[in-house]
Amino acid sequence: MKSTKIQLPLQTSSLIAGFMVWVLISSLMPNIRQDINLTDGEVALVTAIPVILGSVLRIPIGYYTNRFGARLIFTISFIALLFPVFYISQADSLTDLVIGGLLIGIGGATFSIGVTSLPKYYPSSKHGFINGIYGSGNIGTAVTAFSAPVLASSFGWVTTVRFYLVLLLAFAVLNFVFGDRKEKKVNLSIVKQVKEVYRNSTLWALCLFYFITFGSFVAFTIYLPNFLVNEFNLTPVDAGLRTAGFIALSTFMRPIGGWMSDKFNPYIILLFVFGGLTFSGVLLSFSPTIEVYTTGVLTVAACAGIGNGTIFKLVPLYFTKQAGIVNGLVAAMGGLGGFFPPLVLTTVFSLTGHYAIGFMALSQFALLSFVIVLMMTFREKLKLENKVLENTAQGMLITNEKGVIERVNQAFTKVTGYEKEEAVGQKPSILQSGRHDQHFYSALWNELKDQGYWQGEIWNKRKNGEVYLQWLTISEVCNDAGNVKYYVGQFSDISESKRKIN
Repeated sequence: MKSTKIQLPLQTSSLIAGFMVWVLISSLMPNIRQDINLTDGEVALVTAIPVILGSVLRIPIGYYTNRFGARLIFTISFIALLFPVFYISQADSLTDLVIGGLLIGIGGATFSIGVTSLPKYYPSSKHGFINGIYGSGNIGTAVTAFSAPVLASSFGWVTTVRFYLVLLLAFAVLNFVFGDRKEKKVNLSIVKQVKEVYRNSTLWALCLFYFITFGSFVAFTIYLPNFLVNEFNLTPVDAGLRTAGFIALSTFMRPIGGWMSDKFNPYIILLFVFGGLTFSGVLLSFSPTIEVYTTGVLTVAACAGIGNGTIFKLVPLYFTKQAGIVNGLVAAMGGLGGFFPPLVLTTVFSLTGHYAIGFMALSQFALLSFVIVLMMTFREKLKLENKVLENTAQGMLITNEKGVIERVNQAFTKVTGYEKEEAVGQKPSILQSGRHDQHFYSALWNELKDQGYWQGEIWNKRKNGEVYLQWLTISEVCNDAGNVKYYVGQFSDISESKRKIN
């Protein structure tokens, strides 16, 4: 029991440590450039490189977490990070920074561990909040963004990097000792899991959403320190403090987004998220002052944080058995979302002399996501309506305004004997028993047109020819102009009850 309760704080603090290492190079870049001569393009490449492995590795790490548990995967990850961190402390060239930066991407990949492991310990009603708390571990990027430049000013950037070796060893030991040895394992073939989900449109929609929200978070985290120094002539420490503020706000909003998605419709929340990102992208495109730029960046932070928390509420909601691989895929796309923007912004600036087009791209991608969320909201509504129809105990049929059957439910088939394929496209007259004359049906339709509904007893016939007594209700469904678009019939077999009364 104690091992179970400690998993949330243990894994969240482990994510903090992993993310602290992940942004080590970008946070120290102004200091590193004093010793290693790098062009702006090379800086953009070096700061973006850790995102590559940090993204790609999220897929297998999510899968192997499901198979072997968080304890083993966290321990291995922290031990593996020792080499690139030490290697970076010895770097004296662009090549060294690229190699070391690529491998410290493992720190970012640790994100897949907790989002796969922690939902196993809690009911689904709390998954959004729990994953939000775990995701707040990205505050580790703020810790490094603020503290690394401060430490570097006192001890030098080389010694500062080596401090992180102690951190990694400590968390490797903590996970080995306190990690849950009895975590529930899911041993399904990775190929089988991919086959089960890769055609699911919801998966790719979630990938796009996280590409935008977490990608924005990562991109601004790694780009802001150097950007603020060059664009607004801030000191490295001041730039690090402002970057830490961005990270802190986004991190604080993440569990709030998870909590909100537990309480309210996640798709409605995402509409506000992408609406806000669309606005902020436009604002950043025309922000000549540090004050306006700060407003736009903080809006990105708030929206990205809420969106990050909301999206990982939806993953376990739609994918249970394949949670490991899906968490990995979605998380990987989020990481890659942070890789491209710094390179795009640098390229755009070198060609045009400003960043407007790059920030406008964020706005357009967010607007596209807004439209997709609208479509998914409508689709979810249709799914719910279909479930209501299928799970209704009474037989139901829906016809168009001309009386042609368009939908029936399972109870319809159970009562009448007609399968869906046999009924759709026909008229309800296929059920007529022959016991009622034309006057009966004329009176039925006249009352239906006058009052908008008709209900009463009616003799109908099953597919096998058996005549039975129904209690039938027919209702009109009109559009906003008052024109009839559908007729809905609900009925139940009352033959048996009638016999008992008689």
